[in-house]
Amino acid sequence: MKKVLGWILIVVCSAVACVTLSGCKNEEIGYTRYEITAEYIPENRTLTGMAKVTFENNTDNEISVLKFQIYPNAYRQDALYKPISSAYTQSAYYVGESYGEMVVSSVHGSKNWEVMGEDENILYAYLERSLFPGDKVVLDIGFMTKLAQVNHRTGVTKHTVNLGNFFPILCGVKDEGFIESVYYSDGDPFYSDCADYKVTLTAPKEYVVAATGELVQERTLESKKVHTMSATNVRDFALVLSEKFRVTTTKCGDTTLAYYYYADETPTKTLDLIKESFAFYEKTYGEYPYNHYAVAQTGFCYGGMEYPRLVFISDQLDEKGKARVIAHETAHQWWYGVVGSDQIENAWQDEGLAEYSTLAFFETYEKYGFTREGLVKESMEEYRSYYDVYGSVLGRTDTRMRRHLKDYLSDYEYKCIAYDKAVIMWDTMRKSVGDQKFFSALRRYYHTCQFKNATVEDLIGCFEKSGLDVGGFFDSFLEGKAIL
Repeated sequence: MKKVLGWILIVVCSAVACVTLSGCKNEEIGYTRYEITAEYIPENRTLTGMAKVTFENNTDNEISVLKFQIYPNAYRQDALYKPISSAYTQSAYYVGESYGEMVVSSVHGSKNWEVMGEDENILYAYLERSLFPGDKVVLDIGFMTKLAQVNHRTGVTKHTVNLGNFFPILCGVKDEGFIESVYYSDGDPFYSDCADYKVTLTAPKEYVVAATGELVQERTLESKKVHTMSATNVRDFALVLSEKFRVTTTKCGDTTLAYYYYADETPTKTLDLIKESFAFYEKTYGEYPYNHYAVAQTGFCYGGMEYPRLVFISDQLDEKGKARVIAHETAHQWWYGVVGSDQIENAWQDEGLAEYSTLAFFETYEKYGFTREGLVKESMEEYRSYYDVYGSVLGRTDTRMRRHLKDYLSDYEYKCIAYDKAVIMWDTMRKSVGDQKFFSALRRYYHTCQFKNATVEDLIGCFEKSGLDVGGFFDSFLEGKAIL
């Protein structure tokens, strides 16, 4: 996610996403399949649906309960963890206080179920029998998502309906089991595995739909329209709806690029930027494995937000801001979308790579008004300002990059560590090893870790297999030992 704002000191002090192979060029199929049928009713801002989830135990362990994140519960009035920090509350809640939630009505195929978690954020589905490795189970989950009026991932904005994280999604799996996470306002509190999706959405016929998946079928029923979409091997599924959307498209190789907008006087210019950045990342890191990518303009309190094959960009961006956000969010299609990582424990791993990839793009396309030197200097100045101010206010400065989202004290600290320090780290390494070895290692990382949730060790290993002894280098930055 890209947050665009002036990082001023007062902020610091006050803080003290029918499955077919047509949607994917890669033949690998995910182990989990979602078939979601839902209807959006604008009069009461609700999305009522059913999610049929087919899960195969691909672990080495016995599983007796499936755990699902229910992210919309973060928008409850009494939520312990608010989805938006105080610095963004006013710009996000454009009509004042507004609340949302997810109500789970049924879970067929389980023995019993309950909503648990630290903040009523996890659905526990207790299975009728344990799943051993290779076993499958099918659950049908009935749910209703109430949308707040908010410029955020899940909500109704002035001109759009943002449907990110709108359905019960399986928690990502590590060796220790399903990973639960509350909705931290700093960063992107998401960790999910790749799966296959078929999503059927009914909405008023006036709405145009931007989505993670490709449109398979569209039917008009009097005042409504039924959109059926599919996506293969993606780690989430998101949509944006609007009565005002206009759409322009182009091709980049085998991939269709689409731009959904309603407040852009130069949409062709914007589409050109999307194509240029997309082509640059594909050439630099490797082939994009899907044949459709969409950028949707929407109400959003930050600069933008990434989902597989779809990104949100704020309708409040100026031209330079829009260029920067599109380049950053498009880079996330490689770093997060295809190569996943733990955004909760190591936010720098996808954010820092997306931000440095943005720098590399602008280095090649200086017509957008950014240079490599200027962007590195900007990151260094922001990072040093953070170091000085936090040291003065708190008596110490935590410079670790390897840390949990809960350990960030503010949006400002998160940005300075996950973005700025990561840019400094990547540029320092690039200068040390040279462009050829640097980008060769990143290409190895991209090809080796596609559709996985890569660990930090996976990333370091790809550099070492490229002949670079960088373990100590990474350790110095990630553990806060490097002096900048």
